Amino acid sequence: MSGREKRGKVWLAVSGLVKSSEGNWLVVKKRYGGLKGKWSLPAGFVEEGETADEAVLREVKEETGIDCGIKGLLGLRTGVIKEEISDNLLVFLLEPVGELTITHQEEELFEACFMAPEELVLEKDASVMLHYLLNESLSVIKPGTDGINPGNQFGYTSYKLFF
Repeated sequence: MSGREKRGKVWLAVSGLVKSSEGNWLVVKKRYGGLKGKWSLPAGFVEEGETADEAVLREVKEETGIDCGIKGLLGLRTGVIKEEISDNLLVFLLEPVGELTITHQEEELFEACFMAPEELVLEKDASVMLHYLLNESLSVIKPGTDGINPGNQFGYTSYKLFF
């Protein structure tokens, strides 16, 4: 079963904007898909049994080897592909934790690196969303809140709010 079949017609993906203490952004160049050969943020799909914020930390670690912490939710990119697939992407602001040594996922990525925003703005091979984010102030960040129970009747094993 392909990834597309497994996900059905409603997709939930996550992406992480990882900023170094110097203000540089962690970007990757994918080997496949619509972003093949373009700089973009590390991203991937939410798996069964994980929250979106757990998924983004896993994806960034898998793709780049960088451990991160969540600073908050930046926003949502949502669209419909060919009038049938609901494609949703939550974008989180992340902070690297520990070593900044990149070990990129060879089979998925051509390259991964930290790049200064002023360099990225000039990059013709940067994704449309990356260019959009570079021109935004990114001043509204929704921090996460854990430890809330909406009621035992729901059976949540993990529950977080980003407001």
